[in-house]
Amino acid sequence: MIPFRIRIPALFCLLGLACSIAAAQPAAPADTLSRIRETRSITLGVREAARPFSYLDAGRPVGYSVDLCLAAVEEIRRELKLPELKVQYRTVSGPERVPKLVAGEIDLECGSTTNTRARQAQVDFSYTIFVASMRVLSPKGARVDAVKDLAGLPVALSKGTTSEKLFNQLGVSEVKMQAQTFASNDEAFQALKDGRVRAFPQDDSLLLGLAARDGVQDRFALSGMAFSVEPYAIMLRKGDAALGAVVDRTLARLYSSGDINAIYRRWFETPTLQIRQSKLTRDSFVRPNKEAGVAMLLGYSL
Repeated sequence: MIPFRIRIPALFCLLGLACSIAAAQPAAPADTLSRIRETRSITLGVREAARPFSYLDAGRPVGYSVDLCLAAVEEIRRELKLPELKVQYRTVSGPERVPKLVAGEIDLECGSTTNTRARQAQVDFSYTIFVASMRVLSPKGARVDAVKDLAGLPVALSKGTTSEKLFNQLGVSEVKMQAQTFASNDEAFQALKDGRVRAFPQDDSLLLGLAARDGVQDRFALSGMAFSVEPYAIMLRKGDAALGAVVDRTLARLYSSGDINAIYRRWFETPTLQIRQSKLTRDSFVRPNKEAGVAMLLGYSL
C-alpha cells in the first residue's frame, strides 16, 4: 500500500480552490419569514404619490396595493402564530424600490410596480394584482394617438419607470422627440400642467389618479393607443419562496372568494376616480398568473 502524502504548498492550493468554489456559490435564498418570526416586525415599501395604489394621506400610507399587502401581513401573523406583528413603512421612489428591496431595507414593495422580464433577474413577484396600459396624457385638443404624433414634442419621462425605458427606446428607433426626464411622476405631471412639456407617457391608471387628485381631468386626455401592457404585482426578494407562498396564498383567497371586488371598488370607483376593471385585470383574478409586461408596439417583453 502506498502511503498518501501531500505537500504543504499543494494543501494550500487545494484549500484556496475550495474557498474560491465556496465564494462562487450563489447567495442563500432569502428567508424573510424566519427574521419576521424573530423580530415580530415587517417593513413595507410604499410610494408617496402612486394614487390610488400606494400614497400618503396625511402622512399615512394607504391605497389598493397597501390593502393587499396588509392582508398578506395578517396571513403571515396567523401562519407564524404571532400574537401581534408590527408593520413598519418606508417610502421608496421609482428608482429606489428595487435596490432597497434587494438590500433588505424593505420586505415587500407595495406600490405600482410592473412585473417585467428585466426586473425578474433581480427580484420575485407575487400574482398579478392589476393590469394597466401605458398611454400618453396630453392637453385636450392635442391628443397623441400614434408614435409619429410625438415628433418634435417636449415629452416628460419619469425616472426609473417602464415608460422611461420604452420611450427612450422609441426615441432612438421610431421618432425624434424632446424627451425630458423628471425625478418622479409628480414632477413630470407638474411640467405637463405648467405647459413645459406637451405629453406625459405613463400607466393610464396612474395618470388618471394624478389628474383626479388635482381636479384637472377636464384639461387633459389619454391617448387612444396603448403602448404596452403593465401587470402590477407585489415585489419581494429573489428566492424568498416561503414569503412568496404566503403572499400568493393571500391573493388567491381574495380572488376566489370575491373579496377582491370590494377592495377594488374602494379605490377605483370613487366620486373623483372611475377606473373599471379591465378584462386583463378580471382574468388575473380568475386565473392568477405572473405574466411579464409586454411592449406591444415593439413586440417584446419589458
